[in-house]
Amino acid sequence: MTTGVFASLGRWRLLNTLRLIRGLPTINLHTTRVAMIATEAEFDRAKDKLKTLQRDPENEVKLQIYALFKQEEARQKYVDLIESLVSAEVLTQNKTTATEDLTASFQTLKVTTENNITTIMLNRPERKNAISITMYEEIMKALKQAANDDSSLTVMTGSGDYYCSGNDLANFTNIGPEGVEQKSKKSAAQIRMYVSHYIDFPKPLIAVINGPAIGVAVTVLGLFDIVYATDKATFHTPFSQLAQSPEGCSSYTFPKMMGTAKANEILLFNKKLTATQACELGLVTEVFPDSTFQKEVWKRLHTYAKLPKKSLVFSKQLIRGVEKEILHSINAQECERLSERWLSEECMKAIMNFFEKKAKL
Repeated sequence: MTTGVFASLGRWRLLNTLRLIRGLPTINLHTTRVAMIATEAEFDRAKDKLKTLQRDPENEVKLQIYALFKQEEARQKYVDLIESLVSAEVLTQNKTTATEDLTASFQTLKVTTENNITTIMLNRPERKNAISITMYEEIMKALKQAANDDSSLTVMTGSGDYYCSGNDLANFTNIGPEGVEQKSKKSAAQIRMYVSHYIDFPKPLIAVINGPAIGVAVTVLGLFDIVYATDKATFHTPFSQLAQSPEGCSSYTFPKMMGTAKANEILLFNKKLTATQACELGLVTEVFPDSTFQKEVWKRLHTYAKLPKKSLVFSKQLIRGVEKEILHSINAQECERLSERWLSEECMKAIMNFFEKKAKL
């Protein structure tokens, strides 16, 4: 009997060593109860607890469960194994909650991680989620954090009625002591770095467009893997009105997905798209009725989040890897042109006219 107990303990130690190597929680074996026999009630309770597990045990553990279930004398081991799985799942859920608390320090975003999904919510509803300099920095921080966390998907959405009203034009008025030229170069460098975070993002990146999207919030959508939109959303890139030029790699992604002529209407001539039109042109993946938008989209996202994480990452690398170098080159060219535009008299006049019209409203 003693030899059998030590042999059993040796197998458990080997299994736990393998699980530690893989970064999985160890399975605790209560050595003081190895030689005991579980009661019928304890055995039945363990079977019921097994059904409550949200995460399917890995194949090695399943084999143990099935083997122990069939052995009358192994009931206690079966009970101990199920208890350890339930405890491990509770610990994992507690870790998820802790992660959510750590990400609550953003000023302009709400960032949460739950059910294998990291959600980055733009949170300046009083400014229609316009992207301030601070928000640019925080979105990059959130994307970097999401790229390295344990989630399978990353979702970007907006709070309030707008998804995002684009670049906060107040950024242009805060020149500072460095002067206009240095401000222009610094802003262009920030945009370039910002767009690079989307180009290099390793996991599936999904936009949930809950309302109107303007400017840079539209142009970077070509770098997302999926774009879902409510039927109340609109898409507008009024660059020419402000004497500026496209960014977010849209000078490349838009003609590629919708054809040059259609892209010209949007990027050159300020055509505003409905969600349905954006879907027909390939900018949006699917449009949902506003009344059921959140329910339908999140049901689908939760299904996606259950897919094998590494498979999603490797598949995205294959899809994106072919054009990564091209996208970085396009991004650099667009930002260089933007810096020139911001210094032009034409652009300064257009921005001043915008503020004057806004002041009269």
